[in-house]
Amino acid sequence: MKTEIIISGFGGQGVLSMGKILAYSGLMEDKEVTWMPAYGPEQRGGTANVTVIVSDERISSPILSKYDVAIVLNQPSLDKFEQRVKPGGILIYDGFGIINPPQRKDINIYRIDAMDKAAEMKNSKVFNMIVLGGLLKVCPVVSTDGLNKALFKSLPERHHGLIPLNMEAVGEGMKIIEKQ
Repeated sequence: MKTEIIISGFGGQGVLSMGKILAYSGLMEDKEVTWMPAYGPEQRGGTANVTVIVSDERISSPILSKYDVAIVLNQPSLDKFEQRVKPGGILIYDGFGIINPPQRKDINIYRIDAMDKAAEMKNSKVFNMIVLGGLLKVCPVVSTDGLNKALFKSLPERHHGLIPLNMEAVGEGMKIIEKQ
């Protein structure tokens, strides 16, 4: 099975690292993966997106124009990628960054209030892990075990003490994601 994912938002929201962790998780489970980031020169505060493909078979190209899953964390990202989700696909959005919610009827739309949950957890840095948890609940492209292994592999050793908090955030994301 092949899942083609776009994650998009402002620089500084953890968009690229979310994609990187997802790709590492696929590698931990012996899947084929691609990770292709794109960001403007502003980086922090500018728009950023990353395309991740996770597949059981070889991936012919990392370049995509349509996606199985789109995770959008701000209004410009929703405006750009809503129409690029394949019919029957999944669109996940954070309620905090969206003024005009998605309108399509031929895709599965999920809202996750990750920014609010991160504030409740008193740690804005777990925002992206909450979103990742929501993704894995509605589209289990990798397992939480693979994700846990990927965190140990992708984070510097000095940050390994934060992995339990990150995995807690993943669990919270799985709880709070809601179909619209």
